Order: sequence, then C-alpha cells, then structure tokens
Amino acid sequence: MTINHNFFSRLAFNLAEINLGKTSRNPSVGCIVVKNGSVISSGLTSLNGRPHAEFNALKKKLNFKGADMYVTLEPCTHYGFTPPCTNIIKRKKIKNVFYNFNDPDLRTYNNAKNVLKNIKKLNKISSQFKNFYKSYYLNKKFEFPLIDGKIAISKDFYTISKKSKWITNSRSRKVGHLIRSKYDCIVSTSNSINKDNSLLNCRIKGLNYYKPDLIIIDRDLKLKKKHKLIKISNKRKTYIVTSSNNQRKISYFKRKKIKIIKINQLLNKYDFEKLFKKIFEIGKGRILIETGLKFLNKLLQFKLINNLYLFQSDKALKQNGYNNCNKNLIKNFKLKKKFLVNLKNDNLFKIQIK
Repeated sequence: MTINHNFFSRLAFNLAEINLGKTSRNPSVGCIVVKNGSVISSGLTSLNGRPHAEFNALKKKLNFKGADMYVTLEPCTHYGFTPPCTNIIKRKKIKNVFYNFNDPDLRTYNNAKNVLKNIKKLNKISSQFKNFYKSYYLNKKFEFPLIDGKIAISKDFYTISKKSKWITNSRSRKVGHLIRSKYDCIVSTSNSINKDNSLLNCRIKGLNYYKPDLIIIDRDLKLKKKHKLIKISNKRKTYIVTSSNNQRKISYFKRKKIKIIKINQLLNKYDFEKLFKKIFEIGKGRILIETGLKFLNKLLQFKLINNLYLFQSDKALKQNGYNNCNKNLIKNFKLKKKFLVNLKNDNLFKIQIK
C-alpha cells in the first residue's frame, strides 16, 4: 500500500491550526494516528498548552499497536509539568512516527530519534505551513514574540474615511476577527481605541468565547474611563502601557482589573524592543498590532513587524479619505500574495516583512 505522507501531514497541521495562539507558551501541535490506511484517532494541543497533542490522540481506548503517527512537531522527550510524549508513544506500541519540525526546545531538540526507534522527519512541507512555528522558534531562540500587523486600506491607500467608520466590508471584518483568534495578544493605542470605540475581540460564531488579551499603549493615560471595553476588562487580561504618574487614573484602571505596565519612554527602536520583551515576559508569544498607520509605520521602520495582513477595498475614497501620516511605506509594498478567500469585492494580502 502506497502511503500519502503529505496528506496525513496536512491533516495534522489543519488540526494544529485550530488552537494556534491559544496554547500559552507551548506550541500548538496536531497529531493524526493512521492504521491500515485509515485515520483511527487524532488530537491537538489543548487550550493553555496541556495536555499535548500526542497524549490527546493516544488516550482513547483503541488498539494502537502497529499504527503510524503523523505529528507536526518533534514529540517531546523531556519531563516538564507532564511526562514526555515519547513515553505514551512507546507504551501504545506505535510503529512509525512522522514529524515535520524539530522542537527548538533544547531539552528535546533532535533527541526523539534517540528515544524512538522508528521516527522519521518529513522534509517536504506544504508551503501553507512552512512558517507555522515561526512564533515558537522566536520565543525559544530569542525570547521575543512574533509581531504581526493588520490594517485596512481603500483602493487609493487611505486608512481613514471621513464618512464611515469602516474602510472594508462586513465579510472582511469577520475574517479579521478570525485572524485575531490566532494570537494570544492584541496591541493597540488609546488613540485608535478612543476614535474607533473598538472592543478588539472575536465577534464571530464559534469564537465568541475567545478574547485575546489586550495591551493598550497609552503613554499619557488618555483612554476614556467610560469606554465600553472597560466593561469587559474582567473577562480577559487587559494591560495599559504608560509613562504617566496620574495616580488617580491608575487607581481607577486597577479597580477595573486592568494591569499597568510602566515605561520611561517610547521613542526609538531600543524602547520598542524593551517593551515587547516585557510583553513576552508576561507570557505573550504571538502579538497582533491593530493601530493606526502612524504607530504601525514606526514598527515597520524599526523592522519589528514579521507579517502584515492588509485588507484592501475595491473602492477609492478620493477626497473622503485621509491618513494621519505618510502612506508611502504601505503603498510601496508589492501586493502579490492574495488569500484565496471570498471577501466579495475586497482583497486580503499577507505581506512577509522578515
């Protein structure tokens, strides 16, 4: 029987994608168990990172002896909060294990082959998933988060409309909510939030329960005290990054369960790197930037953005559009990699910056 390794590998990645951004510091892993050419079990990393995908796939009361396993990441070989996944793989008598990426965690890196006799790395990876673990590698190797951006523009590259709150259509906004669900943290500014009256959560069916943590850059504590997102600050972790010493406002936000991150200044690349290091230290490994063009441009200039999701309307705003800073940085991007998703007349591009 000819086995299509790529088919089962893609199935495993499709599973891993479900909890991407929701597994804390652990990577989101997908696992498929195949016997006699058919899938008999599957598992993915649980919310907040435990149990692992292999355990979830093999905990079922099935006869796994002689089965093959396809897992997106090298199975862990070390003891942490839980025993290594290689233990249950051996105990269940899995015949072959196929995986796609080595685990950058030095406790496991390239060690599974020393623990499991029949393990093989699949070098051919679908282009759709070749950067799947980029955030995990950044987290492990550099102790730094993945930073992606999201922005909406008109056909003539304006980000603000004088007549409407929205640049793109409702279908684009729903896909935007889906993108949010792949990150454990959203970073915005008090200026953007006050202006748009935004909640920055996932308002689509099936993801309503999921609210990525929110970090608000608010150096002078200008966030409106009566803003509607203050009302849901107890339903997710919310942080304000500020240089202000306004104790009255700080006390107010603390009473609303909002945590304060103090900074001295936010002027140059070093200041921003220091801020994102702090964000990583509080447990955030995948950050989505949702701000105006001014703040985003600064991050692009400092080369801190990894990928940019750009929604573009097919309508030109002309005299009804404007930007709060120069649009040339966005305009100069080559809009080639278009997502094959039906957004009616809008388009979605993913631009890999670095």
